[in-house]
Amino acid sequence: MVLAPHTRTDSPPYTMGPSMIDTNSIAQAPEEAFAIHVQGLVQGVGFRPTAWNLAQRHRLRGRVLNTSGGIQIVAAGAKHQIEQFVSDLTAHPPPLARITAVSMRAIPLHDVSESVFLIAKSTVTDAHTGIVPDTATCHECLKDIFDPCSRRFRYPFTTCTHCGPRLTIQERIPFDRVHTTMRSFPLCQNCLQEYQNPADRRFHAQSIACQACGPKVWIEQASGKPMTLHTFSTLDEIDTCCTLLERGYIFAIKGLGGFQLACDATQEQAVERLRRLKRREGKPFALMARDLDVIRQYCRINDQESALLESSSAPIVILSRFTGRSLAPSVAPGMNTYGFMLPNTPLHHLLLQRMIRPIVLTSGNMAGEPQSIHNAAAQDRLRHVADFFLLHNRGIARRIDDSVVRVMSEEPRILRRSRGYASAPLQLPKGFERTPPLLAMGGELKNTFCLLTEGHAYLSHHIGDLEEAHTYTDYREALGHYQEAFTHKPETIATDRHPNYLSSDLGKEFSASQNLPLTEVQHHHAHFAACLADNDVPFETDAILGIILDGLGLGDDGTLWGGEFLLGNYEKTTRIGTFMPVPMPGGIRAIQEPWRNTYAHLKTGMGWNQMARAYHQTPTFQYLELKPRHILDQMLAQGINSPMTSSCGRLFDAVAAAMGICPDMVAFEGQAAMELEALVDVPTLLHEAEAQAYPFAISPLPDSHLAAIDPRPMWHTLLNDLQCRTSIPIMAARFHKGLARAIAAMVFHLMPSTHTPSSFQTVALSGGVFQNRILFELLKPKLEHAGLRVLAHRRVPTSDGGLALGQAMVAAARALNSFNGGPSSCA
Repeated sequence: MVLAPHTRTDSPPYTMGPSMIDTNSIAQAPEEAFAIHVQGLVQGVGFRPTAWNLAQRHRLRGRVLNTSGGIQIVAAGAKHQIEQFVSDLTAHPPPLARITAVSMRAIPLHDVSESVFLIAKSTVTDAHTGIVPDTATCHECLKDIFDPCSRRFRYPFTTCTHCGPRLTIQERIPFDRVHTTMRSFPLCQNCLQEYQNPADRRFHAQSIACQACGPKVWIEQASGKPMTLHTFSTLDEIDTCCTLLERGYIFAIKGLGGFQLACDATQEQAVERLRRLKRREGKPFALMARDLDVIRQYCRINDQESALLESSSAPIVILSRFTGRSLAPSVAPGMNTYGFMLPNTPLHHLLLQRMIRPIVLTSGNMAGEPQSIHNAAAQDRLRHVADFFLLHNRGIARRIDDSVVRVMSEEPRILRRSRGYASAPLQLPKGFERTPPLLAMGGELKNTFCLLTEGHAYLSHHIGDLEEAHTYTDYREALGHYQEAFTHKPETIATDRHPNYLSSDLGKEFSASQNLPLTEVQHHHAHFAACLADNDVPFETDAILGIILDGLGLGDDGTLWGGEFLLGNYEKTTRIGTFMPVPMPGGIRAIQEPWRNTYAHLKTGMGWNQMARAYHQTPTFQYLELKPRHILDQMLAQGINSPMTSSCGRLFDAVAAAMGICPDMVAFEGQAAMELEALVDVPTLLHEAEAQAYPFAISPLPDSHLAAIDPRPMWHTLLNDLQCRTSIPIMAARFHKGLARAIAAMVFHLMPSTHTPSSFQTVALSGGVFQNRILFELLKPKLEHAGLRVLAHRRVPTSDGGLALGQAMVAAARALNSFNGGPSSCA
């Protein structure tokens, strides 16, 4: 591999000088020289200091430096010592480093002019390296901030090479202080000594600072009136914040990747007021607790969940809550889980040091908007929500939310990929090494975008729903930031096939303005491809069956899909099964008002007259009788604003509403399905006879050769249970069991009896419905027990948050097949 050229230099204000090693003591073996190039997540993690120390041990001279391509090392010494140096470096890199490639080539000895080994100035060319995710505070830095004898005692911006901000402060590559928002804080003499000391863990740590030279924190009242801190605390502003939270006040706190809104999670008045002022109806709030012992008072935590909470990524982890002890009811209404995280910055650790109760810690924004990152903007937008502001003057280069993870089938699965995970590169599967640079625009909801370059995918942090104007503006800004940071010049643009997605519109605009090829990818094919890439399925693969269950996406036939069985590979798929389509009366209003889906299912499945004769005593019939059914009847009869959909997500909405769960209106996407899952009676799920599960049929799709999962038998059984006044938790369990059985039955129906071109031995599960832990954990073992290999998401969200990766993989596969001169042989 050719090393990146030295085109120009941009050095940090401080560089490591020569080592004190005596070159006369170097062994007399003949000297040779090599250029070593290390790629991956190798900047901002202490890699250069590690290389420096290893070079001393192996008695080498030369230099190590950051380049836009990673780490460049030029070393001279005995050949066996250089080889051992490289071996030690790759076997024992810094804790946060992730090496993806190492190359080594001989160079002329006169190219190494140094008599010692030193850390040299950085060079900047086109970027070929990653940006390290932000990392939770390490144990050593925690000792510093809680040690009264440390000069960083209670300093909220304490970091070292092993922890602290990266993505949120980095403006460009390479990761040097001058390329971060810390460049306006010159190091004091004490910090400079640490920065230059090879024995110090802050040796060449770009984000270090202290009370004397670093960012400052302060409190302001939302009213603008001055306040006296000693009234509330004798320590500092952060301790004052803790006191005021305990007294029921709401704080807007400038965090790592944006502002957060906080209040005491045990005080219903404070939580309800925050929910009302933030205009966030129903959606669960995230929580932060001082330590695991506090969380254990409210939730069950297994070893995997504990490890996730205490990991360097420090995500929000979805935990099962105890039924006996709960927080304020408005924290997570209708849920049987809490989303907890532990402190991930020194500021949060200091804030919760003496807080024995959890706090709500939600994004600092109005519902639907991106969180604020600038002090003035936050004070303007949140002054009617927060009572106080905890502010600081360290800039935020990139807005970033907290990541969300849930353990399902004994594996951690990322539901939202953001702080702590983005933008770590994902190595592309075998066969994609020659993929040209590519930009995938993502979807409309839970948007992320994806850059493909040099055998890696860079999936952005979670952006959000692009329908909100501020979020769309943030999306465009983030696209620009990533492309500038990585000096990414795409040769192809990939979008969703839906013509009305804002991301698709922007992709078409980029394609036209830059004269680039545009690849439009069917929504569910993208989900499928994302799951394959997440599981490192190679480019050349046998046919795989994808089960893609979500809200909806535009299908190949122009209708709205959402319950699909696709057979194929990265390049192409064939739809071989589906859910029975049902109209959505009112279009988008049917998503917002679940009762419309219930009525559509009952009207088309059995007819209202039969419903009235057989089930007039059910609460579902009596509820729907009061609705404007005549308007819906006209819409259905004339096909007005009633698109057909095979959506499994809408089936969940219809069933939930029939059971009285969120029938009138949902406050957020997926609410009805989430509350239905939360109500499931576990003893029924585990111990009731399978025959009690709600039955589905597999019927031929009208005017088609496709098989479809038919819910009509399920509706009769569900309504009979309602008529018998069966408890809703038992009914919820029976629905989940029945649906899992139906999906497995469809898979077995689609499996050919003999080995044919359409056979499959592997099944991939994707789409937002598979965030439902109960359905996922019922279905996966059924398929595995039948001898099938089951792929599911782990590193990338199964929801639309992973869509961009799938779009990129489909476009890459098509580009590679075009380059290779022919289509894939796989079905």
